[in-house]
Amino acid sequence: MQLNTIVQDNSQTNIKIGENNIKTSSAKAKGRKLQQWFTNVLIEGLSLNEEDLESRPMGSQGEDIIMGRESREQFPYSIECKNQEAVNVWKAYEQAESNCKGYEPLVVIKRNRSKPLVLVDAEHFVKLHKKELTPLQQQSLEVGNTTK
Repeated sequence: MQLNTIVQDNSQTNIKIGENNIKTSSAKAKGRKLQQWFTNVLIEGLSLNEEDLESRPMGSQGEDIIMGRESREQFPYSIECKNQEAVNVWKAYEQAESNCKGYEPLVVIKRNRSKPLVLVDAEHFVKLHKKELTPLQQQSLEVGNTTK
């Protein structure tokens, strides 16, 4: 089991992860870098207006990427970013849920030398791939379900 501890050393705070120490400022910089990366992925991949998205300052309460109305209509998620070697996905998802304000919680996780991954609710994920019925298919279902 890997224990994380916070060590105060002179005027700087370090986070001890297993045998490694990382400065709090370095950990926050890693988190900020992931937030900015994902913000750019949304802007480029979904053609969102860059002025409608903002990476929240580290240590602030709320979702990690602040979205304006236009962006939220196209991408209705509340985003939490975690750039850590060992992420407790359950706690990260709970944090995203507590900040979601009615939008679907989404967690972006990343560790060194690994590609970023996204965590969403399983039922929501399946709904994303559920095909919409054409009017003709819907009419066929309705005709087939009538009772005589």
